[in-house]
Amino acid sequence: MTPRLLVAGVGNIFLADDAFGPEVIRALEHRPLPPGARVHDYGIRGLDLAYDLLSGCATAVLVDAAPRGHRPGTLSLIEAEPPDGTVAPEAHGMDPAKVLALAAHLGDEPLPRVLVLACEPGVLPGGDDLLPGLSAPVREAVDRAVDALHALVPALLTDPAGPLPPLGCPVESGTPHPAALPGTAPQAAEDR
Repeated sequence: MTPRLLVAGVGNIFLADDAFGPEVIRALEHRPLPPGARVHDYGIRGLDLAYDLLSGCATAVLVDAAPRGHRPGTLSLIEAEPPDGTVAPEAHGMDPAKVLALAAHLGDEPLPRVLVLACEPGVLPGGDDLLPGLSAPVREAVDRAVDALHALVPALLTDPAGPLPPLGCPVESGTPHPAALPGTAPQAAEDR
């Protein structure tokens, strides 16, 4: 049976805070999500993720580091827009927009609903620099991301197209929801 929901960790473990997605997936080994959710670390294997998006799941949650203009360690929930043909598909690499474009190019079926649980990075090395390990604010965000997934995944398993539960982080590309996670204050609109 195909899992109804895919939770995908994406990112390069050798590029500092880009390892956020794989670190969240590792943390989920100790706090598993409910049945019906498949959890997988894709690292930088965009082609594998593109094919798995076509496997019949109703919803996918990508966990990734993504600069959104917030303080390092801030979580954002982004409702990904369906590919519109303006982003070229790419078989190598792990740019989520290009992976979605590739999946749309490869398959005839509509893509699942795709959400991105993103963490604002503090350190992303440039060029050929390798820097394993998360910065302190992003390391602290791993447990909050696991908490957010434990609130989000049951709601999505119940209703894949339904409204998102309040998670205590900015929600982009959709209707804003109030903050609800303990210890996380909502940011003012001008901070977004």
